[in-house]
Amino acid sequence: MSDIPTQMGAEAREAPAVLARQAAALAFPVAQLAPLLRKRSARVVVTCARGSSAHAATFGKHLIERHLGIPVSAAAPNVASVYRRALALDGQLFLAISQAGRSVDIVETAAMARSSGAMTVAIVNDTASPLAQTCDVVLPMEAGPELSVAATKSFIASLAVLLRLTAAWADNATMQRGVDALPERLAAAIELDWSAAIASLARARSVMTIGRGPTLAIAREAALKLKEACNLHAEAFSSAEFQHGPMALVEEAYPVLLFAPADEAATGIETLRLDLARKGASVFSTERLSGPAFLPALEPAQADADAICQIQTFYQLLLAVAARRGSNVDRPRHLKKVTTTR
Repeated sequence: MSDIPTQMGAEAREAPAVLARQAAALAFPVAQLAPLLRKRSARVVVTCARGSSAHAATFGKHLIERHLGIPVSAAAPNVASVYRRALALDGQLFLAISQAGRSVDIVETAAMARSSGAMTVAIVNDTASPLAQTCDVVLPMEAGPELSVAATKSFIASLAVLLRLTAAWADNATMQRGVDALPERLAAAIELDWSAAIASLARARSVMTIGRGPTLAIAREAALKLKEACNLHAEAFSSAEFQHGPMALVEEAYPVLLFAPADEAATGIETLRLDLARKGASVFSTERLSGPAFLPALEPAQADADAICQIQTFYQLLLAVAARRGSNVDRPRHLKKVTTTR
């Protein structure tokens, strides 16, 4: 979709190789951790993350609640780092997600959780980082160096770690097969053509991205990337939440990206697509159907793994939109690679 070489594009295309490497690196720690989690029987999982990693945490919330029935809540890091308040986490699971593992608020929240009696697990790319050193268990992303400011392969790697962990924890062979097949399927997803959406997004002033179930995290990441890489305002919603107010923003030719899940939530996305089309929106939905309203998707396999494939294809669309808008994806304005907050 875009022939302009960029560091971000090159790194995004490394994702299949990253996940092939990740499988070997995670085999032992996940095999050790899964039975401990089953034995511990936590009543709640608390996640802690920022930016793209927070969207990965949204994916983890879906996986853990959907396949294990355990409620998942996102921690507010400033409770520990600014307000110095400990949370009652004894016996629970605390799951921190970070590429660099250096944000002070995430590290201090992990330290608080550990001192409160939680089992602390870090999903992190830099295994020598302060976050990794603070947590009980480290699950490496194995993304390798990522120099582009906007995360691509590390985001995909974090989703795959969560899928591997949940598959082992739930002892779900179907999920395990899904994550095992990801290197090959991601390579195929890179080649899918979403160019039908380029013109609409390139001239837009604002965009909506919508998902449900496993694709809500994908919609949120897509909205962030449109801001970062294209200087384009974008907001993400679940297909249900979108109808509780944000629908009022829709007008003629308003661009909407629908990331359709390959599971029971797909019906609601399709109903919304038809409604938005009637309202005159410029709607693009990921589907195996042909036509100007559809962006091609892979043959469905395992729904959670299929969602990861959608963000891989989206990155190729993103590069093309950025090029059309004249944005430098490798040097987004006002941003830096490692952001440390308190």
